Amino acid sequence: MTESSKPSMSSVRGVAVVTGGESGIGRATVLRLAQAGYAVYSGDLRLNPSNDAVFTGPNIHRHACDVRKEADVRSLILTASAAGRLDVLVNNAGIGMVKPITEVTEEEWDRCLDTNLKAAFFGCKHAIPLMQVNPQGGAIVNVASNAGLLPRAHDPVYSISKHALVGLTKSLALCHSVDRIRINAVCPGPVGDTGMINADLAVASDPKAMAEQFIAASPLARAFRRMITPDEVAQAIEYLVSDAALLVTGTMIAIDGGKSLGVPPRVTQ
Repeated sequence: MTESSKPSMSSVRGVAVVTGGESGIGRATVLRLAQAGYAVYSGDLRLNPSNDAVFTGPNIHRHACDVRKEADVRSLILTASAAGRLDVLVNNAGIGMVKPITEVTEEEWDRCLDTNLKAAFFGCKHAIPLMQVNPQGGAIVNVASNAGLLPRAHDPVYSISKHALVGLTKSLALCHSVDRIRINAVCPGPVGDTGMINADLAVASDPKAMAEQFIAASPLARAFRRMITPDEVAQAIEYLVSDAALLVTGTMIAIDGGKSLGVPPRVTQ
């Protein structure tokens, strides 16, 4: 993007950065924030050509970004703030890991923790100083998981990474309330049409049965007979960065159909 093509601050509501913006929750968030009037800078490991037709207009700017590398995250944030400000950061990029801890290699541990936790640290580290000089402060939303609200036996390392992300959210929300920076998290699951869910279904011997298992694990998903959609999560993110949530910080919104509440009711035939 050339200097002349950078958005004018008088023509946009604010500037937002979204990581993992090429698919799933990130993609839905990019579209929602752009429609709301933000200049959105989306970063992802790979740019998906199938998004070329929908990521159009002057408010969406796409960049290759490996969130495990501090230089990449810093570059994305500085590019976004070059127009004069930064208002919103959505730390969405993440990966799953379904494996008992006794089988997890050091490389796999690092990849999961670096993507799900260290990337959010990088984002907050470089976004907060820019928000501190913004008279309106700013809003950060971390995309955690219901696995960050309660332990899960089948994916302990993933659950560890999301528990830590919840802790980071609460700690930084407290630290930076004096700066008018609101830091919250959404804790979704099961969300259909995301990279993690689609990857699991792609290798399943019976994808339909696996999808039904995901749905059955969430009381409301089971009641409505469908998974949560990425856009439903994006709507919650849009709320958290809006003026309607001006005094909301350190909050975890579970968008999981009640999955994290406890043992669900028994279904009678």
